[in-house]
Amino acid sequence: MNKWLTPRSSLGLVLVAAALIALPFIAGMGGQAWVRILNFAILYAFLALGLNIVVGFAGLLDLGYIAFYAVGAYTWALLASPHFGLHLPFWAILPIGAVLACAAGALLGAPTLKLRGDYLAIVTLGFGEIVRIFMNNLNAPVNITNGAQGITLIDPVIIGQFKFSATSTIFGITVSGPQKYYYLLVLLALGVILVNYRLQHSRIGRAWQAIREDEIAAKAIGINTRNVKLLAFAMGASFGGIAGGIFAAMQGFVSPESFSLIESIMILAMVVLGGMGHIPGVILGAVLLTILPEALRYAVVPVQKALFGEVLADPESLRMLVFGLALVLVMRFRPAGLWPSPERRRELAEKVR
Repeated sequence: MNKWLTPRSSLGLVLVAAALIALPFIAGMGGQAWVRILNFAILYAFLALGLNIVVGFAGLLDLGYIAFYAVGAYTWALLASPHFGLHLPFWAILPIGAVLACAAGALLGAPTLKLRGDYLAIVTLGFGEIVRIFMNNLNAPVNITNGAQGITLIDPVIIGQFKFSATSTIFGITVSGPQKYYYLLVLLALGVILVNYRLQHSRIGRAWQAIREDEIAAKAIGINTRNVKLLAFAMGASFGGIAGGIFAAMQGFVSPESFSLIESIMILAMVVLGGMGHIPGVILGAVLLTILPEALRYAVVPVQKALFGEVLADPESLRMLVFGLALVLVMRFRPAGLWPSPERRRELAEKVR
């Protein structure tokens, strides 16, 4: 028997699979809004896993990652909406979005190959803002992106006659649109996780790790640091393109406001909070930073009314205050993240000694 498929691990896989299957129906008991929050948690896990390739594996600080999310979203919006009269199938649009985002990643990586640390962060931040402003102003003299008004009536994911945005009855079970998107996202997430694991333990992954630890030493032992760093930017960007396409299909609307700097910072916080370079930790960070702020949003008003009889503080402001305080405390007491990799934990332990 395979050493990984012990009876205990097999039972664990079965329980995890059963939980994933039942989760959207359990969340649906509290309303479809919670199913949508689950879907966004998976989308942010896509983005965090993509950024983890750049930041966690290769050690390149990227503050403009949301730009690739925008590329994927606008690719879907332009190729599957009445804006240009195109309604291509999803199996054609998703690869196109991934390829365009991959090209944008290489375009960002090419001029930044000799930059490190703060300088790299500033350049990537500028790239993200350029893409957002570009999308906001690309409505004249030819209206391509419809500017700040965004693109509406975007096609959902459709397979034959099966539309993911509509409620359907499958084997006597009523399944809503968000619940159908949940299962699609879980399948895509499993593929993304598999690709990440394969990359991490491949020659390319070891080259990324060598660059992260010491780029000069990596170059000295024969690693082509230029190509390997470009590959990190391109591979990470492709996941952002896929997530952006699914986002556009789920929302049915995209606009430049969805791709602001705060979104890039949030994705970076997911990677750092969960544990840079550790795939399960990054997923944990994405899920926590997506679900907990929304839970706080729902809890802030009832708690204030119960304690003071009225709402004293704006729920959004208080939610971000609590969220920021939680990040500070975690970084103070768990600097390696909530679920760091064993290597990262050892490195920090050695530095402390």
